[in-house]
Amino acid sequence: MNDVDRADTTHIPSALAEIIENFSFCEGREKLEYLLEFAEQMPALPERLSTNRDNMQEVHECMTPVFVHGEVENGQMVYWFDVPPESPTVRGFAVIMIQGVSGQATPEEVLKIPSDFYLGTGLQTVLSGQRMNGMSTFLNYMKHIAEQTQHPSSPT
Repeated sequence: MNDVDRADTTHIPSALAEIIENFSFCEGREKLEYLLEFAEQMPALPERLSTNRDNMQEVHECMTPVFVHGEVENGQMVYWFDVPPESPTVRGFAVIMIQGVSGQATPEEVLKIPSDFYLGTGLQTVLSGQRMNGMSTFLNYMKHIAEQTQHPSSPT
């Protein structure tokens, strides 16, 4: 049994766990092809975000200009990412996070997602460690946003 088979999905939203499981059925370059399929599914930003990027947080650690926004809707965290089309790997990561977490988890549940959950995809066998860090960086931003929704700063 390998690490992918033993991945602990206790604190992973079911939609994200399903995506991780689907990656386990892919071998080698199929994993990359599957990731690129996600990239093609990037949802458009709502107009209120596309016309005012100041409402989004820039992911400074990413070489690609990436912006993320999150808020609570009906008790669940909902996230939007803005990633240029010429960065399909990064877009794929963002769409995995959107489909796997957005609308699937409360702020508290987002905070419990293990930082290394992405290892269950096995993508580290076809992508560099630096690229794989993008997934945990996205999660860190998502967790920060979730935490902010629980403890909004008071107006000054």
